[in-house]
Amino acid sequence: MLIPIFQEHNDRMEALLGKEYAKGTLTRYKTCMSHIKEFLKWKFNVSDIEITEIDHAFIYDFEFFLRTEKSCANNSAVKYVKNFGKIIRICLANKWMIHDPFLGYNSKFVEVNRGFLDEDELSRLQNKELKIERIALVRDVFLFSCYTGLSFIDAWNLTKDNIGIGIDGNKWIFTARQKTKIASHIPLLPIAEDIIKKYAKHPMCVISGKLLPVLSNQKMNAYLKEIADLCEITKELTFHIARHTFATTVTLSNGVPIESVSKMLGHKSIKTTQHYAKILDKKVSEDMKLLKDRLQINNKKKALG
Repeated sequence: MLIPIFQEHNDRMEALLGKEYAKGTLTRYKTCMSHIKEFLKWKFNVSDIEITEIDHAFIYDFEFFLRTEKSCANNSAVKYVKNFGKIIRICLANKWMIHDPFLGYNSKFVEVNRGFLDEDELSRLQNKELKIERIALVRDVFLFSCYTGLSFIDAWNLTKDNIGIGIDGNKWIFTARQKTKIASHIPLLPIAEDIIKKYAKHPMCVISGKLLPVLSNQKMNAYLKEIADLCEITKELTFHIARHTFATTVTLSNGVPIESVSKMLGHKSIKTTQHYAKILDKKVSEDMKLLKDRLQINNKKKALG
């Protein structure tokens, strides 16, 4: 039966929490199983189903249910279906199923424009005098991520042991992304290094051994909304925007090769990093200006003989 198999998968995942899986991943699979239970009731009026009865139509009907009854956006619906696909692969691997119901399934993620701070917004955030300590702390941790590209959980996990001397003799961050386990080696820019020094003796860091006094993601995002208002930033400021800002405004816009940016971000594929490059009209404009200047120089040389 489907539900006990799904439950066993989630139980195993929970046992490996913090070792192989992040809390967010477990939550997503638990939600997926909840949606499957509701779908079975909605479509078949049953509480469970034999896995041999799951066919191609089942997959598309589940996706339809997610889009209509659960009001999931495209990417959320596709993600839950793909999560369910892992359960099916377990069944196929154990030869509990003969035919793969996912053969021919081809729903795709829709590319989402990733928000980021431009140079002016980043400068305002950086230079704003904030007198309330908790607000200043959140701003500094957010800025640290803007200049390192680390996600919330990866910044939260950092300890002094993650700082070492890189190939150039300067300080680097040596870590692995919790989400993908891929190594991420990041040279420390002066602003990021100054923030580390500023909080080296902060009580939270001294007690926990953490590199920075990172609050919970919920608190960080709540305070970031206050900070956005104080800095007159109209964009909805969330911690993840810092990672996008590193990829765009801090690195790619300043000519850092996309291969280097991809490596620092810990991306599995450079295709993921290319999404950031697509939205940089400023970089395109600057590159084309260089080309125009080069062509003009060449044309003048030809005219002069």
